[in-house]
Amino acid sequence: DAGFTGWMRHEIVFWEENMKKMVKLGVVSTLSLVIGASAAFAENIKIAFIDPLSGPFASTGTNGLHQFEFAADHMVNEKGGVLGGTNFEIVAFDNKISPKESLIQLQVAIDQGIRYIAQGNSSGVANALTEAIAKHNRRNPDSRVLFLNYAAVDPALTNDKCNFWHFRFDANADIKMDALTDVMSADESLKKVYVIGQDYSFGKAVAAAAVANLAEKRPDVEIVGNELHPIGKVKDFTPYSRKIVASEADAVITGNWGADMLGLGKSLIENGYDGPIFTYYAAGSGITAAFGDTAKGRIRLISQGDINPIGSDTARETYNAFKVKYPDGNIDQSRIFNVIGMLSTAIEAAGTADDVVAVASQLEGMEYDSMWGTKLFMRPQDHQIIQNLNVGVHTNDDVEFDYDNSGYGIVTESTVEMASMDSPTTCKMKRP
Repeated sequence: DAGFTGWMRHEIVFWEENMKKMVKLGVVSTLSLVIGASAAFAENIKIAFIDPLSGPFASTGTNGLHQFEFAADHMVNEKGGVLGGTNFEIVAFDNKISPKESLIQLQVAIDQGIRYIAQGNSSGVANALTEAIAKHNRRNPDSRVLFLNYAAVDPALTNDKCNFWHFRFDANADIKMDALTDVMSADESLKKVYVIGQDYSFGKAVAAAAVANLAEKRPDVEIVGNELHPIGKVKDFTPYSRKIVASEADAVITGNWGADMLGLGKSLIENGYDGPIFTYYAAGSGITAAFGDTAKGRIRLISQGDINPIGSDTARETYNAFKVKYPDGNIDQSRIFNVIGMLSTAIEAAGTADDVVAVASQLEGMEYDSMWGTKLFMRPQDHQIIQNLNVGVHTNDDVEFDYDNSGYGIVTESTVEMASMDSPTTCKMKRP
């Protein structure tokens, strides 16, 4: 009996010790599963895209959205994400090109925990957003957001209305006009110029810059017209075109974009205007196809990013991959890829995406090599990007990458390197 009792005690102890080990293993396994699941379902870094996805400028907004989505996947997510595996996610909000609607969508995005806001179409919208974001960040230090402005080019945004939370990844209207009029002023045959644009802050800024730059560089040139039209509301540009033709202008300058660029350009050509049209946004989103052969050699565009010829082998591979995913799309806003590239670099350097002050501090003064053939410098004093600017021509000659599958594209004719690097700013940056 005593032997049997001893044997039983030994077996019981052995069983208890093994049960303890199994429980420990079970706890560890459970913890491993929880941790693994948390990593697998780690929240993406969300970027709110607030731009028009309906109405007259839907084509421009939708094409921009596709470029953001592709850039996030191609440049970040497919390469393992940032911060050890966190992906970017683009969340679309339709602002219907309305400042009021944009502020509603901004609040929805903030309520969803989104900390990065991307917008570009309409400086009127950008002005409303930058003021609202600055106010929100003052009142809510625990849910601050950054404004990634990829295309709204009212100079005021990086001058009197600048703030720490706003970063512009496109040249402003003054910088673009300075480069554009460098090219125009070299043409001795130019004697008369007509300026026309959309009636809001950006259109007014383009007109003011055109008049000022031509007065300085070519005081002999006469401004024979300088007018604004309602944005997105003109159905027939014939009255405007007839006035331009009657003025005998040698060249036209316009900052029109989207449907207003297409409407004005087609009307000018149809009404017999045969001079050059110097533009900011006369390419892609259906505009190039609509112009086709009628605008060959006549439309010129100030822009950033080398497309024809392409800026690098990486850019070529990127563009070809984009066309596989979006056969009817264009990379006509290559700066969107710069936004994603610089933001991901800043987040990695900051070691966080949640602390937007730390991310903004990394963006300030950043130097970045763009695949599109230019260096980029985010000027710290006003958060204005500095980069090469190209003047290109609408043509089907020497085009590797056309727009709208039309056979026509924009081919670079001249480049201004690091345009307006030392241009003055009235920005008085206040940092948190």
